[in-house]
Amino acid sequence: MARFLITRILAAIPILLLLSVVTFAIIKAQPGDYADYLKAMLMSQGGATQAQAEIQAQAYRVAHGLNLPLPLQYINWIIGIVTHFDFGQSLYYNRPVGDVVAERLPRTILLALTCHFFASVIGITLGILAATRQYSWMDTLFGFISFLGMTIPRFLMALIIIYILAFKLNVQEIGSFFSAKYGGADWSWDKFVDLVSHVWPVVFIATFGGLAYNMRVMRANLLDVLNAQYVETARAKGLAPAAVIMKHAVPNALHPLIAYQGVVLPYMLTGEIEVAIVFGLPTVGPAIVGSLGVGDVWVTATFMLVLATTLIVGNILSDLLLAVLDPRIRLGGAQ
Repeated sequence: MARFLITRILAAIPILLLLSVVTFAIIKAQPGDYADYLKAMLMSQGGATQAQAEIQAQAYRVAHGLNLPLPLQYINWIIGIVTHFDFGQSLYYNRPVGDVVAERLPRTILLALTCHFFASVIGITLGILAATRQYSWMDTLFGFISFLGMTIPRFLMALIIIYILAFKLNVQEIGSFFSAKYGGADWSWDKFVDLVSHVWPVVFIATFGGLAYNMRVMRANLLDVLNAQYVETARAKGLAPAAVIMKHAVPNALHPLIAYQGVVLPYMLTGEIEVAIVFGLPTVGPAIVGSLGVGDVWVTATFMLVLATTLIVGNILSDLLLAVLDPRIRLGGAQ
């Protein structure tokens, strides 16, 4: 097991480097940089002529290394990360990128993990119920729910909920985690309830798509397993139907879902990011969009690198879970 983990971690390093190169190149491929954004701001505010704004923009590029060749900018960024765990200075937020990530990423991960928990528990449970009641009204209802969850775009669901909250229910505070009353207050039950009342649309929308996928996969796999010979043997031995399903069928039907955990966390993260952008919550999503809009390459590249890391970590964890779930699976080097 230890050998497997070490091998996978070492193999992840060149993958992350390659992803960082591709991400950095794509981000820098867009025309302009943050100095151009400052130049446009100076001119729009009437504080400088075009020539004066250009001089200030060029001085800003020199001061922050934006005038250096692209490979050298990338190398300096990577050296800072490896040697000092320094992801650079955010030009837009005027703060270290690490501080911006530390402020927004935990919120995003917490929301994503909450959505993943509900999507897994509810989706798998509904998938078991649908498979054990094939072609019943319950199976039809759950199938319709999964169809909606996998076809309706998340941003559209977010816009519909915002419309209902703002124009039908007259909700004033949208786009924050807390009401003004609880913003700086210590944690309490009332503050937790206030948090839930603000973030439930994000949790619901991000959960809905994952729930639908888990339900469909669990139903299909369980139907296949229920027809397997060893399940028929268990029934012939007189085991109770619930024991046959939960002890013999469900663990083997879970294999594809466990393997899916390798990509589900990035999927939940992107789902939360997409919805958070629509709602304007101070999480990773708005930070990525805002940094892209002004050419703040360090923030965008760092967040993309973090998302790539979650994908690699998720795949390693899914391999470990599969080995725990099924003793027939052996990891390389594990005894």
